[in-house]
Amino acid sequence: MDYQKLKRRPSYPFETIGVALAFSPRLEGVLGEAWKLALAFDSQLLLMHIGERTRNKESKLDELVERLGIDEQKVRIIWSEGDPVTTLLDLCKLNIVDLLVLGAMRKENMLRFYLGSVARSVSRKAKCSVLLLTEPKAEGTVFKKLVVNSVESPKTIHTINTAIYFAEHICSKDIVVATEVHQPGLAMTMAGDSTAGEASKIKREFTDEEANRMHAIVTRCRKQGDIEITEKIIKGKPGFAIRQFAETKKADLLVINSPDVKYGLIDRIFTHDMEYILEDLPCNVLIVHSRVS
Repeated sequence: MDYQKLKRRPSYPFETIGVALAFSPRLEGVLGEAWKLALAFDSQLLLMHIGERTRNKESKLDELVERLGIDEQKVRIIWSEGDPVTTLLDLCKLNIVDLLVLGAMRKENMLRFYLGSVARSVSRKAKCSVLLLTEPKAEGTVFKKLVVNSVESPKTIHTINTAIYFAEHICSKDIVVATEVHQPGLAMTMAGDSTAGEASKIKREFTDEEANRMHAIVTRCRKQGDIEITEKIIKGKPGFAIRQFAETKKADLLVINSPDVKYGLIDRIFTHDMEYILEDLPCNVLIVHSRVS
C-alpha cells in the first residue's frame, strides 16, 4: 500500500464509500443508506464486516443486497477479524476510503461513552471522513437542512466545501454556517475595571470580528449554484452550542471538522468541543477529515 496517496488527498470527491456492517436490526438501514449515497456520488461501495464469517451472515447479506437493488458490480465485500476499531481503521486506510458510514445511537449510556463505542472511537481516530447515522433508513435519508460548524481552523474551509459538495449531490439547497461565540470566556479576558458600556462594546466588536471571519471563509468557498448559505452567530460553549443549535433547527445533518488531536479518557470526562456532540448526537453527523498540513 502506497500511503503517499493519502497525503494531501482532498476530502472530496467521495470515490470510495465504506460501510461498517454489524449484523444487528439496523443492518438493512445502514446498508440502504450507504447504497443511496454511493449512487448519488457515483462511488464504489466497500462493505466491511469485522467478525466471524458464517454462512448465515453471508446468506443474510446476499438477501439484503438483492432486496435493496444493489449493483454487485459496484460493491466489494471484505470479511475480517480482529479488534473492531483498529481493523476498521486499517481497512479504510488500505482501501483509501473517502467516506465511512456508521450507524450510531443518538446517546450512549455513561459506561459505553467513557469506554468508547465502536462508532465514537472510530470518529475520533479515522483518517477519512465519517458519517454517523442516528436513524438509518433502507430507503435513504432526505438531507434537507445542513448545519456546518465554522470554527477558527485551517480545516474549516475544507469542511464547508465538503458540505457544499455533499449538498449538491443529495439535492439539498439549505446550508447554515454557524460560528460559536463564548461570551463568558470573552468576559474573563477583559479588565476587571471595565465599565458595563465598555464591556458591551468589546463583546460587540468581538462578535463582529467572528462574523467577518466567518463571512470571509464563506466567500472563499467553492461556487454553490442554487444552494442558499446562511451565516449565523450563536452564543454558548463550543460544541455544546452548535449541538443545541442543530437540534433546535431540526437539522438533518451537522457537519464538523475532524479532531486536531487524539482524544483520551480525560477528554471525555471533562467534556469539550467535539465531545459535547459525540455524547449526545443532535442528528446525523458528518465529521470531515481534511488532510491539511
